[in-house]
Amino acid sequence: MASVEIRNLSKSFGSTPIIEDVSVAVEDGTFLVLVGPSGCGKSTLLRMLAGLEPVSGGEILIGGKPVNHVPAKDRDIAMVFQSYALYPHMTVAENMGFSLRLRGVAKAEIDARVGKASAILNLDDYLGRYPRELSGGQRQRVAMGRAIVRDPKVFLFDEPLSNLDAKLRVQMRKEIKELHQRLANTMVYVTHDQVEAMTMADRIAVLRAGRLEQQGAPLDLYDRPANTFVAQFIGSPAMNLLTGHIERCRFVGAGGVAVPLAANADALHGRAVLLGVRPEHFQLCTDSSAEARIRVTLVENTGSETLISGLIGDQAVQVLARELSNREPRVPGLSRMQVRAGEVLPVRAAQTHLFDASTGIRLAD
Repeated sequence: MASVEIRNLSKSFGSTPIIEDVSVAVEDGTFLVLVGPSGCGKSTLLRMLAGLEPVSGGEILIGGKPVNHVPAKDRDIAMVFQSYALYPHMTVAENMGFSLRLRGVAKAEIDARVGKASAILNLDDYLGRYPRELSGGQRQRVAMGRAIVRDPKVFLFDEPLSNLDAKLRVQMRKEIKELHQRLANTMVYVTHDQVEAMTMADRIAVLRAGRLEQQGAPLDLYDRPANTFVAQFIGSPAMNLLTGHIERCRFVGAGGVAVPLAANADALHGRAVLLGVRPEHFQLCTDSSAEARIRVTLVENTGSETLISGLIGDQAVQVLARELSNREPRVPGLSRMQVRAGEVLPVRAAQTHLFDASTGIRLAD
């Protein structure tokens, strides 16, 4: 196991910058997820960690030692790719042990390591099969097994679940997280799926256009996003953003929105802001306690929760209404089954976030 440190890292292809001044520290045994939209540079950053791309500027340290000029084969890392990259003419056991054979490791040692990895990944019944005889999830486990047998200091994952169907992705998320808990190795995982990031990571680093927007524990990013990009990228459905301004200790927006704020908001009187409200933090309420009214345009029931899309004035919003448990009182007339398109629902915001209207940067709570 080893720590990973990225110091002021940059990467350009010709005159085009891909990564700009990114610094991230990954403590020994931490599961870090690099997340961001397609094209933000996260896979390039991972490939630089692996030694597959040269660094244009900055420094990479693994286990406290600079590795900028260390060849990939000598960095003691293992990488799991999106495409599995299995040899079709080799069995599962041969694929998993191939890198050890290249190193000249004794057959008995190879068999022992392959056996241990296959037991961890429930592959014992498939060791004699070829990749074409496996499902997508089984192939991905073989790719992980090939990494495990090397016993590396650091595991790198480059969007390993993107080729799987939705149900299998959920299963594999769980398996990779359990693998990390069992091995306690440092892992760096790239994805564009913020649900994967939230459910798997010890820490998340959010990238946009090659720059680091925010890093921290998943719930820290969820509860205190540094700007509107992070606020809307982390969390599903995305955070609602309402335009308006501060009047004393209230947010006032179009469509009759009037949301009371903390006393320190008085210092922002007259300032143009964006009010952030996560869909699950809108609460259905009575008319007398309403801070806004939503005209419902669409209702999507999933069983355990209902996603309500609508308009506050001309601003589109979403409300996530979960079925109340038996221990909580139901609000008469507001159960999820009674919400219909065309209704006007009184709501209040249980939790809010304020951002500067021009920069999108989070304002003081």
